[in-house]
Amino acid sequence: MAVGKSKNSRQVNQYDKILQENIEAALPGLIKNILHINAVKSEELPDSIQHTKERKPDLLKKITDDKGEVFILHIEFQTKDDADMPYRMAEYLVMLLRTYKIPVRQHVIYIGEGTSSMLNNLSNGKSYFHYDIVSISSIDYRIFLRSKKPEEKMFAILANFGNDNPETVVAEIASNIAKTAKGDLERERRKNQLRILAQLRTLVSDKIEIMEHVSTFFKEENDIFYKVGEKRGLEKGRVEADEEAKTFVVKSLLIKTDFTVAKIADIVGVTEAFVKKIKGGLI
Repeated sequence: MAVGKSKNSRQVNQYDKILQENIEAALPGLIKNILHINAVKSEELPDSIQHTKERKPDLLKKITDDKGEVFILHIEFQTKDDADMPYRMAEYLVMLLRTYKIPVRQHVIYIGEGTSSMLNNLSNGKSYFHYDIVSISSIDYRIFLRSKKPEEKMFAILANFGNDNPETVVAEIASNIAKTAKGDLERERRKNQLRILAQLRTLVSDKIEIMEHVSTFFKEENDIFYKVGEKRGLEKGRVEADEEAKTFVVKSLLIKTDFTVAKIADIVGVTEAFVKKIKGGLI
């Protein structure tokens, strides 16, 4: 998948690999909630098209929607703005129309920091070409967390946190995804994927302190999930979810959020009695 230009090709390849591993499972939710297409049927299409030259779109599907309309859905993912994007999309459009001879709907899903400022059209006076651009950062993160699929939940880390406390949002996302992991291998894979995606937004900041219980799942130094462990002088990447760490987390949630005792207990992985005991000490 082409996810935009980057000085670090290894990092681009990491984003590319994560999208490849997760997009098929996440796609139905993305089509419905992000592109607002009510698909009732989706068919695989070759991921390359060639006439005089070959192009490899990020994602191609033949869609039948709830109104009976049949069309080619073409999606490109971008981590960086690309001034040539309108020309690339126009090339894809002509090739897709020539190959399949049915309507084509094109979308660019921007997964980079902030919102995209790329042009989404071309005009030469007598002709006009247009496609849609959607920035993940403009979508409420809760939409992704509502999904039952961990592959779709992953996109929550790139979404809009609104006015919610970033600390508690990231903790909620991490905890939510951690619960879907089945075994150590999947836990490690989910951890790495979320860590890499988090680097696409400006969450690595001294102003953001993520609670220690998250670091038992995400231990990579320099990650947003690791910062608080480093700040408190704990061994790098080795923060244990001991009673002291859990107490700190519970106190932070009690002070900084309006979460219920039950929700805090669930997030931290402790009993409600444990939370109530700490809450009593704060009064």
